Amino acid sequence: MSKTNILHNPKLTHNAKQLRTNMTKEERHLWYDFLKTLPVTVNRQKGIGKYIVDFYIASAKTVIELDGSQHYEDKNKEADITRDSYLNALGIKVLSYTNSEIQTRFDNVCQDILNHILTSSDS
Repeated sequence: MSKTNILHNPKLTHNAKQLRTNMTKEERHLWYDFLKTLPVTVNRQKGIGKYIVDFYIASAKTVIELDGSQHYEDKNKEADITRDSYLNALGIKVLSYTNSEIQTRFDNVCQDILNHILTSSDS
């Protein structure tokens, strides 16, 4: 059984599907105006282990998370740190951007993601 299958959690499939249907404004912007156009496969609302990540690029082993204001509450900060540690232990890099960055620095965010993808593919 491959690592991908071990990490697949069928219990998350319904929730992931709902999240894809109900993406935030910032997730839609990043998806339709950048990620969808990349020449690599990008999964939206991908279940990895017990987590559903916003976007996952398997070829670059990179997760992209967009953080709204709820992520600044202490309990959610701790949950994000735990999630990131879990993903890092799997060799997955986590890129986090605020909703504000998507709204005000979209081109910079896209360039940063592209730089990480290109760096990952060189490794």
